[in-house]
Amino acid sequence: MKRSIRLFTVSALAAGIAACGGGSDGTGTADSTGTVNVGLTDAPVDSAQEVNIEVDALVLQHSNGERSRFEFDMAEPVNLLTLTGGTVMSLLADEEVAAGDYSWMRLELGDGNTIVIDGGVYDLTTPSARGVQTSGFIVPAGGEINLTIDFDVRKSIVNPQNNPDVYRLKPVIRLVDNSEVGTIAGTVAGEVITNQCSEENAGSTDTFNGSVYIHEGFDVEPDDIGSDQEPLVAVPVNYENDQFVYTAAFIPEGEYTVSYTCGDDQIETAEGEPSDDDLNFIIGDSQATVESGETYTVNFEASTP
Repeated sequence: MKRSIRLFTVSALAAGIAACGGGSDGTGTADSTGTVNVGLTDAPVDSAQEVNIEVDALVLQHSNGERSRFEFDMAEPVNLLTLTGGTVMSLLADEEVAAGDYSWMRLELGDGNTIVIDGGVYDLTTPSARGVQTSGFIVPAGGEINLTIDFDVRKSIVNPQNNPDVYRLKPVIRLVDNSEVGTIAGTVAGEVITNQCSEENAGSTDTFNGSVYIHEGFDVEPDDIGSDQEPLVAVPVNYENDQFVYTAAFIPEGEYTVSYTCGDDQIETAEGEPSDDDLNFIIGDSQATVESGETYTVNFEASTP
């Protein structure tokens, strides 16, 4: 049975690749089944040009012990860095499965994973099992649920100190219900970019223009990834249509502190020993209260202290 895996944004279908899936064991009437849609997105890492992973299968574990497995036959690995700013690759679309509580979902990866840094291509080894599990979810009887797996590349790459040419993949993912998430987006003034980065960054699409960090809670003192106060996500600032813009999608409902830095939040250098980067953060013009289906705007003006 062929299934279509699609790459799309929240507003439009962009591209597609073919896949084939193993059948679900969930059968029955509308009372006992529901529909599940699952997409894959990414929180990027600014030090890499590509992060390519082989997506082999998706496994859904029902609390009654029933297991549904869907295998994918992809022509090539997925570059996770193309799945940013709200862009999603559809893994399951309108799939009928048994309704009820699911204990977890597991994303299974192949072993042909690579990372491209400064033009060099390096294997991404996985020291543990190649599958990574999410939290549980509920498929409503006779209804549907739309889920997105957010694969956080920044938190998933390890570069051991004893070999700078070796990179490891320790997948960090979170599963979100699309009906319970919103978006934080905005602009960063060119003067802020120039002051925080350098003159070379003003109006350039080829330079690193910093990142916006989303920390859970109001009045949080921002810190780097790997710290005790690490962000929920960090997203890059891009130069588009004569503006510096950012988009943090799939943010759960709640309160957030939004900050900007042009510092280098380095890849973790050893397992269990995250890097401690001294980053200079500035806070946006407001804190964010995210509501489902809505976009909250936080800008960084030239006068931002």
